[in-house]
Amino acid sequence: MAHYHVLTGAETFHAQPTVRRIGLADIKDALARGVDDFMAMPSHAVFLCLIYPTVGLLLGWLIMGYGLMSLVYPLIAGFALLGPFAAIGLYELSRQRERGVAADLTHAFDVFRSPSFGAIAALGLLLTAIFLLWLAVAQSIYIANFGYAPVASIGEFARRVFTTPEGWSLIVVGNGIGFLFALAVLTISVVSFPLLLDRDVGAVEAVLTSCRAVRANPMTMAIWGLIVAGTLVLGSLPFLVGLAVVMPVLGHSTWHLYRKVVEPDLSPRQQQPRPPKRRRRYAAQFPAALLAGEDRP
Repeated sequence: MAHYHVLTGAETFHAQPTVRRIGLADIKDALARGVDDFMAMPSHAVFLCLIYPTVGLLLGWLIMGYGLMSLVYPLIAGFALLGPFAAIGLYELSRQRERGVAADLTHAFDVFRSPSFGAIAALGLLLTAIFLLWLAVAQSIYIANFGYAPVASIGEFARRVFTTPEGWSLIVVGNGIGFLFALAVLTISVVSFPLLLDRDVGAVEAVLTSCRAVRANPMTMAIWGLIVAGTLVLGSLPFLVGLAVVMPVLGHSTWHLYRKVVEPDLSPRQQQPRPPKRRRRYAAQFPAALLAGEDRP
């Protein structure tokens, strides 16, 4: 039964989310609102997103250490495939700020108390599987062009890639297939994670709604995808450090883009209450508390 809820959510028999048509002006406004959210809570966003470039650098260091230089570019380019899931805490911060809640880092972790957390985790695993598949495909393309011979140095690797016919074949084919991976992830995730935070619709409906959003706005979503790709490239250039700023802006903007694409639910689900803080008790209070019921609700 729990698996059924993850896939379908609690709103299975309700009307499916309504998708709007949007334009370039909506993208500009979503980005402006994303920057505004970032400026309102930059320390929280940077703290969350430092994890993203740090993990990327760690994986890159491991790959270089084991002589798998052929995976450095696929790793950096494909790591963006995890972006929609990595930014889940940022969506929650924008959602809370939209509701008038004061900016607080702890609200980013309210995701774990969401009724849709199982569906969010399932979609996160799906993106992780796509990311790993991309790395396997990229390595296969490299081997098809250069074989299994090890590379002695970074200079030798660059010479192979940029000065040989096999290298240019690798660049063209690899980027072409990488584009297909990015298009697939954009289609299934452009609004799915924000929708799951906002409504308990289940993983299947979230993905279908995201696909319908792309189908209803093909050019607008293509522009959004180019903006995401371009800013992630710029953020990745200084050893991924720039992602600590790019990631939160894109994350907050994605939430506002979702608000423009999907019509709001007229009967929103009840907000899960936070557990109350327990009052501190002292040993000297024990007899009085026991007789007078001091801590009873």
